[in-house]
Amino acid sequence: MTHSTEKPADSDWINIGRDLDTGIESVHAHFQGHAYDPHDHDEVLVGVTLQGVQRFSCHRSLHTSTVGRAMLIEPGAVHDGHAPEPEGFTYAMLYLPQPWVTGMTGRLGLGDASALEAAFHSTLADDPPLSAAIYQAFMAIHQNEGKLARDQTLDQLLAMLSRHLYRTPPSPRMEHDLVLNRAREYLHAHMADDVGLDELAAHSGIDRFRLTRQFKRAFGQTPHAYLVRLRLRAARALLARGEAPAEVAAQVGFADQSHLGLWFRRAYRLTPASYQRQCTNLTDR
Repeated sequence: MTHSTEKPADSDWINIGRDLDTGIESVHAHFQGHAYDPHDHDEVLVGVTLQGVQRFSCHRSLHTSTVGRAMLIEPGAVHDGHAPEPEGFTYAMLYLPQPWVTGMTGRLGLGDASALEAAFHSTLADDPPLSAAIYQAFMAIHQNEGKLARDQTLDQLLAMLSRHLYRTPPSPRMEHDLVLNRAREYLHAHMADDVGLDELAAHSGIDRFRLTRQFKRAFGQTPHAYLVRLRLRAARALLARGEAPAEVAAQVGFADQSHLGLWFRRAYRLTPASYQRQCTNLTDR
């Protein structure tokens, strides 16, 4: 386990921990005013508001979390955050890697709860036992209480989460969906390339004007915004593994390290070097 505290603003702070065995990140943070620009994660996010009022957009709806409410966010769900009250808000969050969640739910007999198979019934839950389970697991990981405490609290957390999952029923794959999925898959395959809209449209089989409009309607973001979020998620994973920010920027498709830093700070309120230092105890590179 590694963790330290970063202060992005005078009144704001972020404390990040990372459990090396499971890959789970623990985030304890406080913000006043603006917290995060819209962004997403590869992980399953589960958290609880500890103080104040926390407001954020997710799934095209505005959500308000108060003390004790549980926040449940699927991988790839775009969300932001701000404090509507002057005193700000404090929260605890766990970032659960998808492979770990899938493996654990299978072992516990809860079925496949991966992002492709399931989602949460609601983004906010008024479920005191769930909130308690989230906080207990957070404390076990963030305070490095040992493997037994970590494992038992995580098992309890997953058992509580299972009540909030539903499986998305299969739906017919219409031609419209295939076109948009081709566009999205192309962005994944060419994340590090300088993809233009004409190129993306030609691959997808739809004109560029309809592509932008329909892509945003389907996925909640324009193709460019989706590509930026995709690059940021990849960059976060590479930084956590200790790769140098300049090399990460080149690998994921940002023009240079400064562009990576600009987008990374907007999404996560940390510089790439600060995030990496908190995850790995490496010095700035």
